[in-house]
Amino acid sequence: MEITTAAATDAYAVAELHTASWRRAYATLFPAQYLDGPLLAERQQVWRARLADPVPGAALFLAVETNVVLGFIYLEPQPDGRVLLDNLHARPGDTGRGLGSRLLEHALAWSSTAHPGKDVYLEVLQGNARAVAFYERHGGRRTASRICRFNQGFELPEFEYTWPATVRAPTRSPARR
Repeated sequence: MEITTAAATDAYAVAELHTASWRRAYATLFPAQYLDGPLLAERQQVWRARLADPVPGAALFLAVETNVVLGFIYLEPQPDGRVLLDNLHARPGDTGRGLGSRLLEHALAWSSTAHPGKDVYLEVLQGNARAVAFYERHGGRRTASRICRFNQGFELPEFEYTWPATVRAPTRSPARR
């Protein structure tokens, strides 16, 4: 498995994985009509736009094995000076093999270099107990609790987790000889 930077041609694979992940992880949280509806088309639109016209300083990293996208993580700088970790997903059936850990470690190291001194944060649904436990195991600090309002007309409680820049040490490359 390798971690690569996504290209515009990866939009469909990312959208497909994102859709499958949401349908599995949020089956008891999101309304069924939303998950069973045009979710794939919506995710395709999001990822095509993000990859065709990237936000300056944003990054999408893929976990790839034998040309199959097994996971991804997306980071985007925010106007408040922090970096939003907006998505971290592993393909259903491939969870539990360390993909999320490797992607998160890669993203935090990248952020330390690309956005030095900037905190990384994410928002996670409170009902997503597996993700909450994962972020806590990986050093995320709960920094807020609020209601997330979805454009599709529903609301769910969420937590914010932060990895402060002052706590994260950048990964250093070995010295060249």
